[in-house]
Amino acid sequence: MNKDKIKSLLENTKALEDAMKFIYRTSNQDDLFPFSNYKTFMRKYNQIAMEVYKEIKGESLYDIYDLDKVKHWADSLRPEQKMYFDEIIGNIAILRSTLENKLDVKSEEILNLKNFLVSNLRKAVLHEPEKEIDIQDSIEQIFIGKGLSKGTDYDREVGRVKVSIKEYKPDFIFLKLDLALEVKFSKTTAKSKEIVDEINADITAYGKKYSQLLFVVYDMGTIRDEDEFKTDIDNKDNIQIVIVKH
Repeated sequence: MNKDKIKSLLENTKALEDAMKFIYRTSNQDDLFPFSNYKTFMRKYNQIAMEVYKEIKGESLYDIYDLDKVKHWADSLRPEQKMYFDEIIGNIAILRSTLENKLDVKSEEILNLKNFLVSNLRKAVLHEPEKEIDIQDSIEQIFIGKGLSKGTDYDREVGRVKVSIKEYKPDFIFLKLDLALEVKFSKTTAKSKEIVDEINADITAYGKKYSQLLFVVYDMGTIRDEDEFKTDIDNKDNIQIVIVKH
């Protein structure tokens, strides 16, 4: 597999997806034919899909359109054009997911996020924090500074998970990464011990909905041995812990 070629195809797929989403965002009821260029997008999609097929043989979960059998825009009504648009963007999402899985993009982005928090969180905490929410606010500020958009790239305190009669709500979620990010604030030695139990409970709960979990522990000097603290939890696969010292 030519990884550079796959990366290029992924970028082309994302660009096509972004162009279609832009039309979704900017169209309104006053536009007579906002989706009339569906056949152009089909053609572009076909070109990328065929190139992907050449690079990843044996994986043909995506459709190819027979453009000769697709109606011309002048012979179709707005609902039909919208239906074509919805179908194309669904196929593009499948294509993008296929390419991302081949490149293991999610793992790379999660590692980048982890390293970003390690490098920047302490610098963002300008005053001695009192509560966990102070750390959450600092994390959100550096997300915004990084150019991430709430509701698109990440979300905060949504994505509830119910376990028996109890509800769990992750501090941050990254839907595209299937990631829940939970913040812990270790202010005392007793609290640091409690956090281990909290993390284990969170793993059981959030693991039911998210395939990737990241815990950020902001430590006020209560954790003496980080390796011991992480033992049996930080598995380097789908559960990771970041300890940031104040």
